[in-house]
Amino acid sequence: MILFDLKCQAGHVFEAWFRNSGAYEAQASAQEISCPICGDVRIGKAPMAPRIAKSRDAAEGTDEAARRKAEILRELKDLRRKVEENCDYVGDRFAEEARRIHYGEVESRGIYGEATEAESSELKEEGITVERIPWVPTTNS
Repeated sequence: MILFDLKCQAGHVFEAWFRNSGAYEAQASAQEISCPICGDVRIGKAPMAPRIAKSRDAAEGTDEAARRKAEILRELKDLRRKVEENCDYVGDRFAEEARRIHYGEVESRGIYGEATEAESSELKEEGITVERIPWVPTTNS
């Protein structure tokens, strides 16, 4: 396993584990990696510094941070599973469908999909509640 620092087009830096560098390259070229902050799939490697523990206490702190990150990742995967099980996927028609629901043109239901920052802002200005959630992959490789 290898840990890479990654960066989306919006400049968000995050970490991700891969089986090897080939697995990273394949997933990145297929746009299967998404930024946990904004969901962007245009991902590249960010400059990385070597990780050197300075003491046993520092190593234990790193272990705690790794456990916390793993817990957050698990929670985000659970959230994704719940959304997929309970909501309808509307793809890039998200803004249009959210408006139709809000204005009573179709029956109210939970939906998820893709929207640009501009579309999300417009929906919020219209009083339509939308939230962006980090859409993490369901697998680690």
